[in-house]
Amino acid sequence: MSVREHFQDDLEGLKELIKDLAKDVRQRLDEAVYTLYHKDVEGAQKIIDDDKELDQKELIINEKAILLITKEQPFATDLRRLIIALKISSDLERMADHAVNIAKSTLRLGEAHSLTIHPNIDKMCAKAIDMVTLAIQAFEQEDITLAKKLADLDDEIDAMHSQVIRDMLQHTESNPEVIQHIMQMAFSSRYIERFADHITNIGENVFYLVKGETYDLNK
Repeated sequence: MSVREHFQDDLEGLKELIKDLAKDVRQRLDEAVYTLYHKDVEGAQKIIDDDKELDQKELIINEKAILLITKEQPFATDLRRLIIALKISSDLERMADHAVNIAKSTLRLGEAHSLTIHPNIDKMCAKAIDMVTLAIQAFEQEDITLAKKLADLDDEIDAMHSQVIRDMLQHTESNPEVIQHIMQMAFSSRYIERFADHITNIGENVFYLVKGETYDLNK
């Protein structure tokens, strides 16, 4: 096998690690929102405890990417592929942190509350999970058309988040005694909105990889 073929194999291996981390992040968000709706404090604690596994996966990706940059001294598109791998792994790790934050909201709410969780949070979660799948497809196929689709989906999540905040503010006026519960729900909505922002970062990174220039998906 030639040096070039070895390098391509290493890049493919790195891509597989990123896809695996993205799969875990999707699952973490889904599980975290489930715990919120089902008052599953035990499940929420497990999400928090298991977060270090994802941190370790990000570390492995970073170490492999840096090793390849140092050893192979790539340039142009190959160098961008490795830099993008570092950026995407960082975004995925931070997305996992937002899932952990939702799990922490589940713990703060506890099992005894009677608050109805806003239906938009579940819808936002489903859309964010779809966004992760689309972003990783764009990354894997180096497809900016797929990456650009993330902007519209992010706008939809932003709109749902704004609706949650408006509804919560209205609910607070008539139910001041449950302000802490309402705050946790608003925070959870915000965590998913931020989760989606990181996905658009991945789309922008794909654009940079393909075009070699920056692109703002949020403009």
